[in-house]
Amino acid sequence: MAVIIKTENPQGLLSAIKSAIDDDTIRTWSHDAEGDFTHTANQWEKRAWLRPSIREDRLVFNIVPPYNRSVSRTIYGIYHGRFIEMLLNHFDRRFTSVYATAMPTSADRITGQTVESSRN
Repeated sequence: MAVIIKTENPQGLLSAIKSAIDDDTIRTWSHDAEGDFTHTANQWEKRAWLRPSIREDRLVFNIVPPYNRSVSRTIYGIYHGRFIEMLLNHFDRRFTSVYATAMPTSADRITGQTVESSRN
């Protein structure tokens, strides 16, 4: 489960997102010392994290669950949908497209925890 952002400057976009959070332009997301992002709304805070990775022509955010827990479809939908919404509202001129995968990717399991992948 990933958010993939096609951009000519992935490092610049990542830096701009962090700067906007740091200067309170964006208040609904935070980032930690490891570089992961979490939603700051009370009911969603620290229910998952989005971990960025820079590729040649894209910025990818993989979901990371809390320790020894899985990420529900609801949390997946909230985190990915609201992160994409934030990107469109603040950075639409810095990328050409953004989308979310429907199922877990291999990078989503980097911490050894699981992501709930059953779909009805």
